[in-house]
Amino acid sequence: MATTDYLPPLFSVAPMMEWTDNHFRTLARLISKHAWLYTEMITSQALVHQTDNLDRFLAYSPMQHPVVLQIGGSELGSLAEAAKLAQAYSYDEINLNCGCPSPRVAGHGCFGVTLMLNPQLVGEAMSIIADNSDAPVSVKCRIGVDDHDSYNELCDFVYKVSTLSPTRRFIIHSRKALLNGISPAENRKIPPLKYEYFYALLRDFPDLRFTLNGGITSIDQVNAARRAGAHGVMVGRAAYNNPWQILGQVDRVVYGENGSEITRRQVLEKYQLYADSVLGKQGPNRPNVRDLVKPVLGLFHSEPGNGVWKRKVDAAFSKCQTVKSLFEETLVVFPDHVLDSTPADAPPGCEDPFDGIHNLLPSPYILEKELLYA
Repeated sequence: MATTDYLPPLFSVAPMMEWTDNHFRTLARLISKHAWLYTEMITSQALVHQTDNLDRFLAYSPMQHPVVLQIGGSELGSLAEAAKLAQAYSYDEINLNCGCPSPRVAGHGCFGVTLMLNPQLVGEAMSIIADNSDAPVSVKCRIGVDDHDSYNELCDFVYKVSTLSPTRRFIIHSRKALLNGISPAENRKIPPLKYEYFYALLRDFPDLRFTLNGGITSIDQVNAARRAGAHGVMVGRAAYNNPWQILGQVDRVVYGENGSEITRRQVLEKYQLYADSVLGKQGPNRPNVRDLVKPVLGLFHSEPGNGVWKRKVDAAFSKCQTVKSLFEETLVVFPDHVLDSTPADAPPGCEDPFDGIHNLLPSPYILEKELLYA
């Protein structure tokens, strides 16, 4: 374990099911050296029941560091075993999913965001994960669930988990979750963002570290959140759908690193070598060309010719047997200046969503006696 060898998680890419797989993380690391990357959520039960197939779930290239394993589950025994099994893979952190509102997750017992309703269990879970792993542990959660959405209830959760376990970092999605049948996509839009809850946590828990998640779509907003005091910022779909503009600016704009920047052509050349080296390695047609090309489809976001390129790519899937041949056939739609460009500066700053946020904070947290002495 070599977490201290990496810069802190000022910027991270959110765990997203069926998106932040090995292929996307490989692409992301080619673009940014310092962004912290998360796996898709992997259930503890899947690991426990697939012990002779762990590489399928846990293996990754060492180039992906710093990388965080996100696990889901609530059964203490399987969480302990999952942490033990992950030990050999040297993740830089283990994160417990306490925020997913998907019915497939939250509706399946005490799992995902419903865990927020049982902070005692989460604290015990984080303690047992830490006891069975050398990696630091963290929690990703929402600011509330249904009617359990007061600031004090959020603080009760953070207090209980942090006092029962070594958890010192929380990733806070600044919307509550609604479990009344709305979709995960609607849960990312309908509940209002309450950034004031996040910044109040910084005030009330100065010994903990908090990463802001939810509604951030540009590097400009990332830096605005950090200027307002956030210890780190996590970006999800914007980083996946527009990796060149988002991830391409992280090292320079967020981490302040100077130096030569990679071009799109160089990223694609390196990614193609990786992609063709793993083609079919998991069995017949797994992964296939379509699987491996999926992560790069956002690389030309907003560029003229992007739509034409995607149509050519879609047509090429039926005949191209390698990623190299698909790139050779389709990338001709872009002129050299597009392929050889480096990430551009961020577009002109939009309105700062954190301007004046400290004037909106809820009243300071009052710790209930029963929690203090529990």
